[in-house]
Amino acid sequence: MSLAESPVHSSSSDGFAGLLERELESGSSESSPDEGDKAADDDGSDVESESRIKRRKVENLESLEETVASTSQGLSEEKSEATAIEDMCAHPGSFGDMCFLCGQRLIEQSGVTFGYIHKGLRLNNDEIDRLRNTDIKKSLNNKKLYLVLDLDHTLLNSTQLNHMTAEEEYLMSPPDSLPDVLKGSLFRLDFMRMMTKLRPFIKTFLKEASEIFEMYVYTMGDRAYALEMAKLLDPKKEYFGDRVISRDDGTQKHQKGLDIVLGQESAVLILDDTENAWIKHKDNLILMERYHFFRSSCAQFGFNCESLSELKSDECEPEGALANVLDLLKRIHKIFFYELEGNLIDRDVRQVLKTVRKEVLKGCKVVFSRIIPSKVQADSHHLWKMAEQLGAICSTEVDSSVTHVVALDAGTEKSRWAVKQNKFLVHPLWLEAVNYMWRKQPEEKFPVTETKSKTL
Repeated sequence: MSLAESPVHSSSSDGFAGLLERELESGSSESSPDEGDKAADDDGSDVESESRIKRRKVENLESLEETVASTSQGLSEEKSEATAIEDMCAHPGSFGDMCFLCGQRLIEQSGVTFGYIHKGLRLNNDEIDRLRNTDIKKSLNNKKLYLVLDLDHTLLNSTQLNHMTAEEEYLMSPPDSLPDVLKGSLFRLDFMRMMTKLRPFIKTFLKEASEIFEMYVYTMGDRAYALEMAKLLDPKKEYFGDRVISRDDGTQKHQKGLDIVLGQESAVLILDDTENAWIKHKDNLILMERYHFFRSSCAQFGFNCESLSELKSDECEPEGALANVLDLLKRIHKIFFYELEGNLIDRDVRQVLKTVRKEVLKGCKVVFSRIIPSKVQADSHHLWKMAEQLGAICSTEVDSSVTHVVALDAGTEKSRWAVKQNKFLVHPLWLEAVNYMWRKQPEEKFPVTETKSKTL
């Protein structure tokens, strides 16, 4: 019940208060001794005048009693109705501690907070399910899935101004003097003492992805940072709207979850460079190769090498990570909507993702040489699992069906066998590149050199 409908603001209450005030004024004036004496002096009829006044008082009092009784009954009925509404209300959500439907204060609250939609908004689990069920029908009808996008190292790269090296000082120059490749993608945010570089191909990626996905931003940065980055990526709010989630909105520390995304998990894909951030949702995840434009970013992950900024270089737009993953997203979308059988509502994009992934190295048989420690169960190693997820068959022994030997040293027995048998001998980075790019990579770009070790 709204405040406007409450008994405190009802018209009957106002009428009762007004009538009571008028009757009190009337009674007070008629019972004035001065006026009574004056009337008696004027016509000499004291008894008649007093009798008339008493009759009028009785009539007014009876009328007042009826009004009080009627109004009290109305107020009682409204209060009962309000109590009934509160008792029946399922309390689908709240602002602060007040149910936004019935206005009742809630002592115990359940569900999930959606502060990025509206400050203080909390929805219970049934309401979340209802909203998701409603929204998925609308999205599927519009031939759209959901896409959750990480920010740092996925769509952009940021650094503190005081972390920039001498080789990066040219980036502090006026925009007009920067190399053409950086114009429109490099932003100096003095009020945050930060510089941000958008990943090549980002504008085309967002525009085309928005046509087939309802998109969210989800970062482990704080809310202020998330909103500023969203402004750089989507200044007109065409792509994300208010669907910008930060670590302040999460329900688990150091973890991201789809519990605060109003999209059915079976229709959600995630782009992120950090697999461990999505422990509960790895089946929805497309792992992105990290974008290291600034030197500080390389150092953060232990790379002792020159950054793209120091090399005055950048990713190639048509062949970079975002262009590649956009092709993948379009392929998954096409399979989901046009190549599967059955009702749309029963389809699961996670199964599509798994099927597409298994096609990447289908027909390949991989053997690892001195990659997996002897004390480790081979099939539990992350590279073994990666190869199998990509559709390869893994083995501990070589035979004629083996297609690839993965090694760090060309001098091992299995490596020499691969060369002799004209099999592919590749560095482990080949497998990681395949995993990021979702297609086989040229083996010759990942050669293995011989070291002093001659072990198996």
